[in-house]
Amino acid sequence: MVTIKEISKVSGYSQATISRLFKGDESLSITPETKQKIITTALTMGYDRSKIKTTLYKIVVPFFLSRPQVIQDVYFTKVQNALKDYGKVANMELHFVTERAELFTAARGCAGFIGVGELTREELGTLHQMNLKGVLLELNPCPALFDTVRPDTNSITQDALERFIAEGFTEIGFIGGRYHNPVTGQDEMDNREKTFREVMSRHGLLQDKYIFTEGLFSIDEGYQLASEMYKTLPVLPEACLIASDTLAIGALQAFSEYGVKLPKDMAIISINNDEIAQYVAPPLTTYDIDVTEMIKTAIYLLTDQLTNPRKITKSVLLGSELIIRKSFIPKNEA
Repeated sequence: MVTIKEISKVSGYSQATISRLFKGDESLSITPETKQKIITTALTMGYDRSKIKTTLYKIVVPFFLSRPQVIQDVYFTKVQNALKDYGKVANMELHFVTERAELFTAARGCAGFIGVGELTREELGTLHQMNLKGVLLELNPCPALFDTVRPDTNSITQDALERFIAEGFTEIGFIGGRYHNPVTGQDEMDNREKTFREVMSRHGLLQDKYIFTEGLFSIDEGYQLASEMYKTLPVLPEACLIASDTLAIGALQAFSEYGVKLPKDMAIISINNDEIAQYVAPPLTTYDIDVTEMIKTAIYLLTDQLTNPRKITKSVLLGSELIIRKSFIPKNEA
């Protein structure tokens, strides 16, 4: 077990200073550089992080969502809450920023950042010039500069389709949203739709008439897209993959109003496993994206960069678990 005495020898600072720092003594007067050197030395030597009660790092969290409505998505609320919880565990002082004009002022004096939403290449370039270490969740226009953590939605989409096909479904639909590209400023095809098209084409089952995508990943958008699907198709697909639970909740409302019986008339799989997914009718079969694990991974990567600087960046894809409920029950689960 590493002791304060050993840290003192390696860092060159007194045991008294180190002890006061680790106890969170706010009256201790040392420079941020000295504080950083002592903490980095301790962690590099393997000192128990939980014994350090002082704030290790100030971290700015750009929480940039392209449209105000998106913040209503339960997914982003879970992300924000997990950041607050696990930031405390890692002894990080997090500063959330929702206005772009405030980003660089808030970033001054910070050691790093965790980006949520849509940061531009220009903004990331400036943060890099400010010598901040960083991790971005999901969207990263500069993967050569900063680490990335995201759910493996490509694998999720492929797995869902393979499950449908294994059950004998050949008429399979898709309801999704659009991806707002912060580089081009345009709404573009989301990765889930891209993978849907690729997998269905590979099986010779792709039918464009069954694909309904537009705008936000919102309840209202899900309602509108499901309504459009019902009104424009002579016959509904046998199964449908919906890109998020938020969209799915709106879609279920629409299908219920039109008298569509799920899963008898159409089986549904969704993505996210929001808490409400188990309470809608029928309860959603959905892939659980573990937001807690995603945030823990992001904080670990950022701490690793700050403690042991490296020249390369890392990208982490997180797997998921399918939660079986009544909107789709595979035969082997029935």
